[in-house]
Amino acid sequence: MSLSYCVQTHARAARLRPWRKTALAFALTLPLLAAAAPHPLTFNEALRQAVARSRQLPAQDQAVTAAQQMAIAVGQRPDPVLKAGIDNLPLSGHDRFNLNSDAMTMRRIGIAQELTSTDKLHWRAVRQEREAGKAQAQKQVALAAIERETAIAWLNVYYNRKVATVLAKQLELSRQEIDAAEAAYRGGRGSQADLLAARAALFALEDRGSQSRRDLDVAANALARWTGSESELAESDLPDLDNIGLDPAMIDAQSTRRPQIAVLARQEEAAQADVQLAQANRHADWSVEVAFQQRGSAYGNMLSVGLSLPLQWDRPQRQDRDLAAKLALAEQAKDEREEAMRDDAATTHALLIAWKNGRERTERYTRQLLPVLEQRSEAALAAYRGGKGTLADVLAARRGTMDARIELVRLQMDTAQRWAQLRFLFPDTQQDLEHPQ
Repeated sequence: MSLSYCVQTHARAARLRPWRKTALAFALTLPLLAAAAPHPLTFNEALRQAVARSRQLPAQDQAVTAAQQMAIAVGQRPDPVLKAGIDNLPLSGHDRFNLNSDAMTMRRIGIAQELTSTDKLHWRAVRQEREAGKAQAQKQVALAAIERETAIAWLNVYYNRKVATVLAKQLELSRQEIDAAEAAYRGGRGSQADLLAARAALFALEDRGSQSRRDLDVAANALARWTGSESELAESDLPDLDNIGLDPAMIDAQSTRRPQIAVLARQEEAAQADVQLAQANRHADWSVEVAFQQRGSAYGNMLSVGLSLPLQWDRPQRQDRDLAAKLALAEQAKDEREEAMRDDAATTHALLIAWKNGRERTERYTRQLLPVLEQRSEAALAAYRGGKGTLADVLAARRGTMDARIELVRLQMDTAQRWAQLRFLFPDTQQDLEHPQ
């Protein structure tokens, strides 16, 4: 082997070393780049992120904790009262302001305790426990709403992207049609009216495309509000829109389990606890007091014991009126719950009707209307190519097909929204409603 060959080989290796280092560095950074790239946002991941990100759920947890703590506090008797004072202090004469000269002057210290009935303490605690139950039910309402709104936002982004795709394809066809119309016009085979019609169709499509981008941006903003993520959607992750997870025959029976109805039920229970507490308040509580009284050194000390009892001298106008008010509020809560159940059942039935009708119309568009419109477009194009039709006919046929496709996507989006409203009548998260940490 010659010396010149060895030198040339060494030089080539030296030139390759930087490339090898670059390639090695790129290979090492590929996993980091892959990890940094945002993953497509699936439907279920969007729900999970929205629940984890919500501050409304921990706020409801705090409301539950507060009511539970209050239930313990109000179930205790009032704190004893420490009393101290000076009795019978002279204000005139030689003994004025003298604590030791008069036999009736006493230094007094004592303690008083209200003996609240156990019945009152019990119902005060129960009243706060009902508030804790109401706050827990309100958390279920919030959880179902978060999942429902997130699902609707995800579906809106998904279908608005489909609308944008349809318009993009149509824009491409429209530009091709303009090229064909210009060529035909220059060759004397087409009219200026056809060319102007093609350009007008393009401008109209571009305007619709602008509106479509606006709708898509609004939908993406709504989704980001719930998830805090701007990742692209995983388009293959469309949920099962044919299953609402609800037995239509059990809608009326299941209304009592709806989170909104559960809140009203807890509110009714709280009103009933108020009635029981008002009943207990018709009986006054005793208070007992014990006091030690110290007199001057020449006189003996004393002890006093006393009892006190509020005189409910006007019970018909006070305690009985309070009880009547609480009974009326309890009836109000009951009537509101029953009315809400009827309204909820009717609303759910209406959503179910709209969802079924949307599926039926979607099937009709897919199997009947769109195939006919496609055939019409092909026929118009064949007639135009054969000199028996006009470009305006082709444009009108294609515009009709595109409008039908966009209407189909919007119909699918509307039906998917109804699905989300039905699917998330109840919280879907499989947990005991404890907020994820």
